[in-house]
Amino acid sequence: MSGRAQLMWDEDVTGYDFGHGHPMDPVRLALTMRLVESLRVDRAPELSVVAAKAIGDSTLRLVHREDYIDAVRRASLDPSAAERHYGLGTPDDPAFAGMHESSALIAGQSVAGAEAVWEGKALHAVNFAGGLHHAMPGAASGFCVYNDPALAIARLLELGAERVAYVDLDVHHGDGVQAVFWDDPRVLTVSVHEHPSALFPGTGWPEERGGPEAEGSAVNVAVPPGTGDEGWLRALHAVVPELLAAFRPEVLVTQHGADTHVEDPLAHLAVSVDAQRVAAESAHAWAHAHAEGRWLALGGGGYAVVEVVPRTWTHLVAIAAGAPVARETEVPEAWRQEVYARTGHATVPRRMTDGLEPGWRSWDAGYDPADRLDQAVRATRHAVFPAHGLLP
Repeated sequence: MSGRAQLMWDEDVTGYDFGHGHPMDPVRLALTMRLVESLRVDRAPELSVVAAKAIGDSTLRLVHREDYIDAVRRASLDPSAAERHYGLGTPDDPAFAGMHESSALIAGQSVAGAEAVWEGKALHAVNFAGGLHHAMPGAASGFCVYNDPALAIARLLELGAERVAYVDLDVHHGDGVQAVFWDDPRVLTVSVHEHPSALFPGTGWPEERGGPEAEGSAVNVAVPPGTGDEGWLRALHAVVPELLAAFRPEVLVTQHGADTHVEDPLAHLAVSVDAQRVAAESAHAWAHAHAEGRWLALGGGGYAVVEVVPRTWTHLVAIAAGAPVARETEVPEAWRQEVYARTGHATVPRRMTDGLEPGWRSWDAGYDPADRLDQAVRATRHAVFPAHGLLP
């Protein structure tokens, strides 16, 4: 093994740009990398920064239909020719020049990270530009053109993996990944998200449990709007560890959308950077406890592009690198100046967390049947735990 972790990064991923005013502003990626560099996380002894190539059509076809790939390529050459029945040229997914190339490059980082982990070149890999979990085999959806988490998992299966666990922490349901592996018992998909009655894409109900050949392989924890640190972490830890222990994955893939944060403009949870950091630490621990350390960590949503995303994903990179950034660390002044130069934001966070110490009550301590969060957790456990031989 050549190193503890790889950070997959190519500056050209910032070419994934839907245009001015779109929530998926690629500045969030550039600012994250600049913060990683300002804190010298990229120079951690056990971290290598690696740029991978864009994936080709043969790998894209592991998940996406050929006619859809061709449609993306046509729209990439001529955005005015975008075909809306493929989800292209819509308000969520406007076509832009180079769309195919930048999307394939982001997917290339995730697939290469998965390969590095599987082949023992690294123990952990991080692609915070990835996590585009809404794209379907034949359509763009929810700011996502190619589904890099599904492509990375499909490549792991192609390489011989027999059990891959995917844990999605984005505020939105990981519908695309679930759909791709709906009837595949080799893949466990777990999504902890805001309740589908309140948020796009309107799926992710606890009753969605997988297809006839993979009953219990899809797991959905739909938390109520307004859920904060304690409830979010309680839901996560009440479901994921037991399922991972029962499933025994060979690789853990996690998606760390930062849009659970209280300041995110597109959702309604009240989670802090501190809790997001705890979740990343938990994912790291689960990889070592259940997957011999093999861990691919991806980004995802997150639309507070200055206030939240760079700090959350810098913590993720640092945890994977074995060089966690202390909670009390101040944000470097050079980075604050970089933010102002790029965005005009004069109000920039001054420390690396929100200054909280989130905790949660263990599920073993009992549940409150009148509490909406506990009702959500109990619904999920009852829906899927028996399929894994677990008590709900």
